[in-house]
Amino acid sequence: MEKSYYDPKDLKKFGDISEFEPNLAKKFFNWYGDVFKEGELSEREKSLIALAVSHAVKCPYCIDAYTEDSLQKGASEAMMMEAVHIAGAIAGGAVLVHGVQMMNKAKKLSM
Repeated sequence: MEKSYYDPKDLKKFGDISEFEPNLAKKFFNWYGDVFKEGELSEREKSLIALAVSHAVKCPYCIDAYTEDSLQKGASEAMMMEAVHIAGAIAGGAVLVHGVQMMNKAKKLSM
C-alpha cells in the first residue's frame, strides 16, 4: 500500500507551529479556543460545522479531529453525515453558480 502524503501523527504536532512564530501561534490558539466555546451555538453544533468545513476545504487532519470531536460531543453518525452532505451541497452549488459567469462570458463572446 502506498503511503499517504498526510501522516496522521502530524495532527498531534499542530501545537508545534509555535516553534517558528510563538507570538502569532499563541494569538491563533487563544482565538481558536474562544471560537469553539459554547455561545449562541452549542459546542456540538460548532463541532459539526467544523466537520463540514473540514470536508469543504479537504483537510484530512481536520476531518479526523472533528469526527472524533463530534462523536465526543454527542453527535450521531447520521448527524455527521448530514453535515458532510451540507458541505457537499454548498461546494457543488458554488461550482454551479460560477457557471453563470461562464454563461455571461460565452454570450458576450458569441455576440
